[in-house]
Amino acid sequence: MPRVLISANAAWNIVNFRAALVRALIADGHEVIAAVGDDAALPDLSALGVRTIALPMASASASPIGDARLLARFVALMRRERPDIFLSWTIKPNVYGSLAARLCGVPAISNISGLGTAFIRTGWLTRIVRRLYRLALRRSAAVFFQNADDRALFLTDRLVRPDQARLIPGSGIDTAAFDPARYPVSDDGAFRFLLIARLIRDKGVLDYVEAARRLIASGTTAHFQIVGFLDVDNRTAIPRTELDAWVAEGVIDYLGASRDVRPIVARADCVVLPSYREGASRVLLEAAAMARPAIASDVPGCRDIVEDGRTGLLCRVRDPVHLADRMRAMLALGPADRAAMGQAARARAIAEFGEATVVAHYRKAIAHALAGHAKAD
Repeated sequence: MPRVLISANAAWNIVNFRAALVRALIADGHEVIAAVGDDAALPDLSALGVRTIALPMASASASPIGDARLLARFVALMRRERPDIFLSWTIKPNVYGSLAARLCGVPAISNISGLGTAFIRTGWLTRIVRRLYRLALRRSAAVFFQNADDRALFLTDRLVRPDQARLIPGSGIDTAAFDPARYPVSDDGAFRFLLIARLIRDKGVLDYVEAARRLIASGTTAHFQIVGFLDVDNRTAIPRTELDAWVAEGVIDYLGASRDVRPIVARADCVVLPSYREGASRVLLEAAAMARPAIASDVPGCRDIVEDGRTGLLCRVRDPVHLADRMRAMLALGPADRAAMGQAARARAIAEFGEATVVAHYRKAIAHALAGHAKAD
């Protein structure tokens, strides 16, 4: 039975975004082992039929000692488990897991699901991360990218080779599970904007709050909701005290974190994500599948999903004034026009972003990598 080792910085990442792939791998006869950050989703990951191994990794840490220890843990893990192939998501597994795979002679497939803070804020950290990626991905069998801009950047900087770099439509979306017909909509007449994100500055949360302030000051009676995790391990994390101040000010309604956003999205009129950069935003895919129009930044990973004027509206990045204008434009649309945008978004999600397409890409890449590795042996 071929053994597949998968890794991400948190178990919830795989449970929420990769469950269809995991089920497909098991159905294909693979033994799947997950080396992940220890969080509350470990039991859910085990329930998928995966053998889990808690692997401590601080995603926001830039400690050379800590990263060297993580590399050593990955090497020890691969020598013990002897996987036939290694799949990774998120920066630490992509870098240190792929390095360990290279050292242990294990074919690796990496997924660059977003470039994150290190690329959004250029500086010494960006230079280090680029060097690490170049070293780690050199022998990878395939490197998946979720948008053409990220792929082009890695090719231009020679972090990967053209024969490695492949495009996939994000993490895919189960449009049957995210079916708006299964969930009741709000009937109280209130208009609800909804931001779903980890509460970090790079998701444009501050821009959303400032845009909400401007709309409220101009007499708008809409509700401005936020759903997402607080206390995130990220250098741009928003402290709880700041969020509490927004709630006390009456600017936003914080609905907490949610394991299932579908009922919340169903009650929203428009999903907003003024992010600074994405891979292929899962939030926007979920909104599209739920037939909700969206407002998003005109950046990689957002503009790939939101078609301006057809499935939603795009705004200038880091510009709360323009974001407020776009939100006013959405409010000004009639219910029928917003519904048409939502239906166009769902149709595109079904046609272009289905989970089956993503799984097919992985099956092909895994078969090719295993065949190539066997031939090399």
